[in-house]
Amino acid sequence: MHHNRHFKTRKTISVSGVVLAVVLLLCTSCGRKNTNTSMNIIDEATIGATLHALSKAYPDADLSRADRSLPQVAALWTPDDGTPDDFKAFCLEHYVADSVALWAMAQTLQANLESLWGCFNKISVDLKLPLHVTGPEPTSLDEMFGGFDPSAHFDEDMFQQKIAFAVILNFPFYTLEEKNELGHEWSRQEWACVRLGDLFTSRVPALANQQLANRLAAADNYISNYNIMMGQLLDDKGNRLFPPMALITHWGLRDELKSHYNEADSGLAKQRMIYQVMCRIIDQSIPQCVINNSQYNWNPYTNDVIDNQNHKVDKPAPEPDTRYQYFLDNFHAMQQVDRFNPMYPTAIARAFDQDMEVSYDEIEKLFTSFLSAPEVAQVAKFIEQRLGRKLEPFDIWYDGFKSRSTINEDELSAKTRSLYPDKEAFASKGMPSILRQLGFAPDKIQFICSHITVDPSRGAGHAWESNMRSDNARLRTRIGENGMDYKGYNIAVHEFGHNVEQTVTLHDVDNYIMKGVPNTAFTEALAFVFQSRDLDFLGYKNSSNTKENLETLDIFWGCYEIMGVSLVDMYTWHWLYDHPEATVQELKAQVIAIARQVWNKYYAPILGEENSTILAIYSHMIDSPLYLPNYPYGHIIQFQLEQQLKGRKIADEIMRIYPVGRLTPQHWMRHAVGSEVSTKPLLAAAAQALGELK
Repeated sequence: MHHNRHFKTRKTISVSGVVLAVVLLLCTSCGRKNTNTSMNIIDEATIGATLHALSKAYPDADLSRADRSLPQVAALWTPDDGTPDDFKAFCLEHYVADSVALWAMAQTLQANLESLWGCFNKISVDLKLPLHVTGPEPTSLDEMFGGFDPSAHFDEDMFQQKIAFAVILNFPFYTLEEKNELGHEWSRQEWACVRLGDLFTSRVPALANQQLANRLAAADNYISNYNIMMGQLLDDKGNRLFPPMALITHWGLRDELKSHYNEADSGLAKQRMIYQVMCRIIDQSIPQCVINNSQYNWNPYTNDVIDNQNHKVDKPAPEPDTRYQYFLDNFHAMQQVDRFNPMYPTAIARAFDQDMEVSYDEIEKLFTSFLSAPEVAQVAKFIEQRLGRKLEPFDIWYDGFKSRSTINEDELSAKTRSLYPDKEAFASKGMPSILRQLGFAPDKIQFICSHITVDPSRGAGHAWESNMRSDNARLRTRIGENGMDYKGYNIAVHEFGHNVEQTVTLHDVDNYIMKGVPNTAFTEALAFVFQSRDLDFLGYKNSSNTKENLETLDIFWGCYEIMGVSLVDMYTWHWLYDHPEATVQELKAQVIAIARQVWNKYYAPILGEENSTILAIYSHMIDSPLYLPNYPYGHIIQFQLEQQLKGRKIADEIMRIYPVGRLTPQHWMRHAVGSEVSTKPLLAAAAQALGELK
């Protein structure tokens, strides 16, 4: 392997100048300056002298890699690491010029990282079990252990041992722009080396990492236990519209709302009531006593609370902006991490440039252009015709394009409870059946299923990956005492899609450091591919052109809904960085204002109500900072994947596409479907579907 072949800068310029420019650009775009000033003790003269010494030590070597890496090592070298002379001696000792030896080093690093990351992940899974899996109510000790991050000291330890410096020195960092520009020329080994260069771009102290983990765990616990007791809801006539059941916000409330589109009698009244509950949660006028508590009856329209003795509660206390306090706590914890990230100095930069590897501006442009497209109004008019009424704000969750909208959910739940009375049934029968129907070979079915553990979820459900090949991925969904209802099954199929991706991209990728997908949108895409076939897996098969057209419109409308939600999240974080001293009351007011602004621009003209706040309901804003943009991005990718899957065996395509691993999104998509991520195919297909359906 000729490692240096494609790793030369296009022009002879100062690499440290490039790094500085990137930092300044990221800081400026997020309205914040980088406050980290403690990592600049190695000057240009020392870097130059070190490079000269390397050229004498390795006279026949191409040192363009060292020319790039030395300023990056210097940027993170502190007085505690040694003097400038120590810096020079370290670089001379640990620079690997020979390409064969360099790849041997890369393989050693990958083996050790799998051991470390795999064990960290397993510890975290075990400690969070009481918080994530049904069982006895978590104690305060469970919550403390659940907030513990076993990897919090990893970066700190790697720098103290100088392992991190050895990695940076030999595997330099490339910006997102450079990866996109040069990546098509890189071999698989070169891509692995570039991914090693992404490992140590910051020096975040363990305390800051632990504080962030604590904040996120607390927010997750708050959301996981935020249930609305639907049987206690009253309308203005004192009627109960719902049976006794606890629905988590927002997922459970949203899915319940969706389920009533095929209910002729009281379906609309139920949807309007759920919408009112959501609005109360957003503005925090919801009474504290009705949250996760079946001892009180509540009219969400009048906000009256009645106790079990039928006495009206006098001035019930509202939830005291708790929702927004968790949001603000997450921001403050991120700020502490910001100070030590010279390459990605804000949570926004880390979420987009680092994690998604798609810029904030690119995502915003992708979403706003879609929301402004004329096809949106055309699809909305079609929905209106199908409903026979004017659209209302909650119709952003219109669910009538799915095949299940014509099947009573009670019927579906009866079937899923019969098939999957417990987690063992879904693990031993459900997962193999799904893979068999997708065309996987028996040995691959056995392999994938043996590497996934199913658990009943305390929260809405999730998939948790494994970080070492000797461990299992985890599938969590809600499983009731009487078995898995349809909502739980639908979630399980979605999470199983994640688990299949996680297993394939851990075990079938050629280099451990390349495991996974470019970002979470790509695992969401495969989860959507699975979830959209959930009724097929139950035996409700429909392969007509009408079904395909309706599925196109379903993806289209899902994008329309979640793009607005994502913009609210994005704009709120941008506002926070512009107003870092904001109080919780100011944050709450701004979230509501931003939700209304986005709504009025892109939704009110379509759905007919000004100033709705409904786009601010998503729980991700509270417990998963800046995760939401992955969903619409994932829907776009899903549609392009679905186009690729047409007429092909899905299992074969999964095994062709996903083992390529963690390229950047645009390189991955070119490999998968032959084109980059774009909304144009979906917009065109929606227009065609409308024409054919009409």
